[in-house]
Amino acid sequence: MSSRRGRRYDDEPHLNYKKVIAVILVLLVIVMIIFMIKRILAKGKEAGRITSASYYALYTDNKWGIIDNTGKEVISPSYQEMIKVPNNKKDVFLCTYDINNETGEYKTKALNSKNEEIFTEYSKIEAIENVDKNNNLWYEENVLKVEKDGKYGLIDLTGKQVLPCEYENITVVAGIKNSIKVQKDGKYGLVTTEGTTVLETIYKDILGIEDDYKNGYIVIGTDGKYGVVDYLGKQLLEAKYEKVEPIYGKESYVITEAGKQKLINAAGETLVEGEYDSIKQILGYTTQGIIFKKDNKFGVMNTKKETLINNEYDDLKEAKDQIFIAKKGEKYGIINLQNEAKVDFNYKSISYDTTADLFFAEDEEFKSSIIDSSFEVKLQGIVSEINDEKGYFKIRKDNEYKYYNFKFEEKDAKDILSTNTLFLSKQDGKYGFVNNKGEVIVDYIYDDATEQNDAGYAAVKKDGKWGSIDVNGKVVIEPTYNLENNYLIDFVGKWHLGQDVNMNYYCDK
Repeated sequence: MSSRRGRRYDDEPHLNYKKVIAVILVLLVIVMIIFMIKRILAKGKEAGRITSASYYALYTDNKWGIIDNTGKEVISPSYQEMIKVPNNKKDVFLCTYDINNETGEYKTKALNSKNEEIFTEYSKIEAIENVDKNNNLWYEENVLKVEKDGKYGLIDLTGKQVLPCEYENITVVAGIKNSIKVQKDGKYGLVTTEGTTVLETIYKDILGIEDDYKNGYIVIGTDGKYGVVDYLGKQLLEAKYEKVEPIYGKESYVITEAGKQKLINAAGETLVEGEYDSIKQILGYTTQGIIFKKDNKFGVMNTKKETLINNEYDDLKEAKDQIFIAKKGEKYGIINLQNEAKVDFNYKSISYDTTADLFFAEDEEFKSSIIDSSFEVKLQGIVSEINDEKGYFKIRKDNEYKYYNFKFEEKDAKDILSTNTLFLSKQDGKYGFVNNKGEVIVDYIYDDATEQNDAGYAAVKKDGKWGSIDVNGKVVIEPTYNLENNYLIDFVGKWHLGQDVNMNYYCDK
């Protein structure tokens, strides 16, 4: 037995110790790499966020530059005009320079985070700007308008061609995202930001319907007649009307014929026509009809031409089925289709959040009442955030910030802000910060403060001035700035958000 074992082992090859050692070394290296990655991840987790870089415009000493989300200067402030950041997750920055105010001529260039010029094959590179009905500015995040040999095209933020430079001009459908107008031979067509053609260049103009491309588009033919197409380019309403209003309705449209507005369906059949001056809104739920305006007052009429609510309101808007936000004089309330007041006319403004199924009513002192679907005031305070995606709102109540879900259940900040390392806390009238275990990291010494932002910084206020702390609670800049005129207090490093929130820039003044 033993002799057979001996012969068998004698027949097997001997170990190659050099190879064994090499394998062991490789395994050790792999283990070390894994250990290092774990340490990095643990550190990132401890820091509360493992995020990629993001970028913001910087304004200081009357010059413009770029900072990243650590507050580091990426592009030194050296430009007279604001540097545009179309997508703050991408290191593509658009600079305008050598402006001739007399001729209107200017030059542009694109830079990356290494301050290298990119996309140099084009004579001009510009962000595609748009504004909403409240005049808030935004950029299309994934495409740029470029010029070459006097013609315009589109590229993405990597420089890949989206549309060739063969158009006379490229603009946008005002107020609508992902809706790019292209012009050839004086006529307009429509493409998406991916370069997909929706409409050929055969129109005098193309307009949006309210604020969503999914509502379709109003098209104006070369003869000046109006029609409607859907967001895929399918004709919904023949282009034969004097005008089509940018009012959305389910397969119904507000058109003008012989100088009079009326509601029609896709077949051109009249649904509502009556003695009014104009139509403001198409009812979108169980009642078919319109909100109309007559003698500068608003009311409701159905498709049977019956007046359901007399024109007695200074403003009127359907919020949900048979429920309306109404205005009398300078005050807002809520009424039903029977013209019964469900919420008294005590408010400066009222808005409705469809996702939350809640009304947010604000008084003269900017204090909000949150009203549920039974028209009961459930909470009062100053609402600073409504997050439909995560299903919560943030409210300042009794000089403290609190979080609630849409069922009015109070939530701990740790549950809402799961990536944060520090959480705002209040004690004896002063603010400090604790970690997710409730341990005090920043003492209760501040008069006011904000939660950490996406970059990991929190704003702190003392003696009427604002400063910032970092992800670990370390002071970045002592409270120095008077920001009483700022709508939103926010810091990235030592830089604070400028007064014009719409411009989204940071500064130190």
